[in-house]
Amino acid sequence: MGPLSRPLRFIRRQLPEINFITIHYLYFIFTSLTFALIFWGSSHPSRSVSFTDCLFLTVSAMTNAGMNTVNLSDLNTFQQFLLFILSMLGSSVLVSAVVVYVRWKAFVKKFDDVKRRGRIGRVKTWAGDTLKGRSRTSLGDDTQDEKSEETAAAKEDEKHDLGMDNGVSNKVGERVDTTTTNSGFREDSPDRSHIPGIRFRDDVNLAPDRPATATTSRSTKRAKPKHSGLFTINGIGARPLTSLQTKKGTPVALQNSADIKPSIKRAETTLQAKGSRGDISKYFDSVEGWISRNSQFHGLTEDEREKLGGFEYRAVALLAWLVPFYFVIWQLIGAIGCGAWVALNAPGTALTNGVNPWWAGAFNAASGFSNSGMSLLDANMIAFQRSYYMMLTIGLLLLAGNTCYPIFLRIIIWSMLKVAESFAINRPEDDPWNMRVGTLRFLLDHPRRCYTHLFPSQHTWWLAASVIALNAIDWILFELLNIGNRELIDSIPVKYRVLAGLFQSISVRGGGFFVVGMATLRISLQLLYVVMMYISVYPVVITMRNSNVYEERSLGVYADEDADVESEDEDESEMKKLQSEYEKQQSGRLLKRAKTIKNHFGQSSQQQETNSHFVRQQLRAQLAHDTWWIVLATFLIMIIEADNFARNPEVFSVFNFLFEIVSAYGSVGLSLGVPWDAYSFCGSWSTLGKLLMILVMLRGRHRGLPVAIDKAVLLPGESQGQAEEEDGRIRVARTLTRSMGEP
Repeated sequence: MGPLSRPLRFIRRQLPEINFITIHYLYFIFTSLTFALIFWGSSHPSRSVSFTDCLFLTVSAMTNAGMNTVNLSDLNTFQQFLLFILSMLGSSVLVSAVVVYVRWKAFVKKFDDVKRRGRIGRVKTWAGDTLKGRSRTSLGDDTQDEKSEETAAAKEDEKHDLGMDNGVSNKVGERVDTTTTNSGFREDSPDRSHIPGIRFRDDVNLAPDRPATATTSRSTKRAKPKHSGLFTINGIGARPLTSLQTKKGTPVALQNSADIKPSIKRAETTLQAKGSRGDISKYFDSVEGWISRNSQFHGLTEDEREKLGGFEYRAVALLAWLVPFYFVIWQLIGAIGCGAWVALNAPGTALTNGVNPWWAGAFNAASGFSNSGMSLLDANMIAFQRSYYMMLTIGLLLLAGNTCYPIFLRIIIWSMLKVAESFAINRPEDDPWNMRVGTLRFLLDHPRRCYTHLFPSQHTWWLAASVIALNAIDWILFELLNIGNRELIDSIPVKYRVLAGLFQSISVRGGGFFVVGMATLRISLQLLYVVMMYISVYPVVITMRNSNVYEERSLGVYADEDADVESEDEDESEMKKLQSEYEKQQSGRLLKRAKTIKNHFGQSSQQQETNSHFVRQQLRAQLAHDTWWIVLATFLIMIIEADNFARNPEVFSVFNFLFEIVSAYGSVGLSLGVPWDAYSFCGSWSTLGKLLMILVMLRGRHRGLPVAIDKAVLLPGESQGQAEEEDGRIRVARTLTRSMGEP
C-alpha cells in the first residue's frame, strides 16, 4: 500500500471490534439503506416521495420507532408491504431468534469438529432423536465408548487444538503438565506441597530473588488490550476493553495446606449456599462443582463442563424452534383476527383511506407485535377507540412482542415442563421424556446461559411487577389527569374511556399507537409520557443485564486494574493480614484482583456483591448513556429548526421537539403531530432535522441490547469455561479474605 499503509492501519485501529453489537448495527444500517433504495425506486409517480423521507420511513420501520414523515395511506401497496416486512425484520423477537439459530448451528459444527478428531458416539437431542457421530460427553451423556490408543491420541490433539488441554507452555516451548483438582483449580505436576498459600503456574515467577520471566515482567504484567481504538462498542454499562480473556499470571490453584484448607472449604461452602439455585447433581454428578450468582458454574472438570455444554445445546436446540414458532403464531392469529374484524365491522374506515380492510387489520396486528406503532389509517387507533376487540387484541400483541415477551415465554416453557413431567412418570431414566424434563428444567433454572430474553424466576417476577406497576401508574393518571378535559370527554363515552386509558398505558412505553390524540391530552399527562418513553426499555434491559452470566466482568469488577502494576511493597502491605511475607509475594495478584470491586466502586466488597448494587450500577450507566444523546439531539435540532420556531412558536415549541425526540429515541412512535396533517411532528422538519432523527432512532434502538460479553450472544468456546473458572477463583479468594479478617 506504500504511503497509505500507516494511515489505513491507524483507521483500522480506531474502528470497533467485531462483536454482536457491531454486527447488529451493520444489519440495521445496511438493511435500511437497501430497502430505502427499493422504496424510493418504487414510488408512483416517480420520486413522489423524497429519498430523505424514504430513508426515514425505512429506518423508522426497521427500528420499530413508528414515526412517519408522510401519511402511510398515500403510499402504494408495495411500499406499505416493504414497511410491513421491515417492522418484522427489526423485531427484537426475530433478531433474538436468529441469534439462537446461529448458536445452535455453532454447537452442531463444534460437535462435528469433535467427531472428525476421533471422538465418536451416538447422542440424543432434547427431543429424543439421535445425532450420529458426536461426543456423548459433549451432550451430557455419562456413558462413553471404549477408545483405542489412536482415538485417545486424537483426543489429545483435539484438546490441544481447541485450547482445552491442561498443559501450559513455558517461554521456551516446553510443556508443563497440569491436572484438574476436585475444587476446579489446576494443580501443577511439580511437588510444591511444602509451600503454603496460593500456587501459581510454573512459568510464573514473582519471587524477588529470581529473574522475572517474560510472562511476569513489569512491562507485561498487564495484558495488552485487544482493541483500544476511538470507537469501542461493548454495550451500555460495559467497561471498555472487557473480555473473557483470562489474565496471564493468574494463580492456577489454591494450596490445600493444613493452615488454609479449612478457610477455602468454608469460602466454597458459603458461595455455594449464596449462589446456587439447587444442587448441581440434579443435572450431572460433579466432584466439587458449584453454582454462583447468575448461573456461573465453577469447579468443573473438563468432562463435567462438556456435560454442561450438552445441557446448553439441548436447551438452545429447543429455543431454535420455539422462538420462531412464538414469533409466527402470535402474528398469524393476530393478523387473521384483526383483519377479519375490520373487514366485517369497520370496512368503511379502511376504504376511506384507500386501504383494503383485511390489509389494514393485518398491518396493525403485525405492527403491534413488533411495537412499531405504524398504521395504514391516518387516524391510527383513534378509528377503533370504541372497539373492545381491537384495543384488547392489539394491546395483548404489544405486550407479547415486547415487555411481556420474557414473561410469556417462561410461562410457555414452564407449561411444557409440567406436561413433560406428566409423561415422564414411571418411565426409565434414559427415556426421552426424562431427557426433555431435564432440558426444560435446566432452561428454567439457568435461562441466561442460553437466551437473552428468558430470565430466572426471581428476575421474571421483578419484571412482571415493574410492568404492572408502570402500566397501573399510566392508566390511573390517564383517568385522573383528564378529569375536566372536555375535548376528550366529549369524544369518548365513559364505558370506552376506561379501556382506552388501559390501551394507552400499554402503548406509551413501546407500542406507539394512540387511541386519543396526543395534543388533546393535558400537558401534565404529556410530560408523564415523556418520562415513560424515556424509561420504556429499562424494565427488560436492566433485567437482561443484571442476569447476565458475566455481569461482573462486563462491569469491570474482575478486570485487571492499573493497580495491578503497582509496586510489590504496596501488594505486600495489602496482604499482610492474610499470610506470611512469602505468601504475600506469591498471592498478591489474585487477592488484589479479588478486591478490584472495592477499589472500583469505593465501598466494601460484601456490599458490592448484593444484587441491588448491580441494578443501581446498571441504571446509572443507562441513564448516563441516554441523557447526553437526548440533550445533544434536542440542542442540534433546535438550532436547525430555529426558523420554524420563529415562524410558529406554538407548534414548534421546545416541548414538542423534546416529546418527538424522546419518542424516537425510545422506539415508541407517539407524536403530538401537526394541526394541518396526520403525519408525525417530525414530518414538518427540514431535511437535516430528519437526518438527525434517523441517527436518534438508530442509536435508541440499540440501547436495549445485551452487552458484548453476554453468554447468550457468544458462540460456544473454551474461553467461556476458562473465564468462569477464573471468576470462581476470584470469588473464593474474595470470600477467603473476608473470612480471615480482611477489611
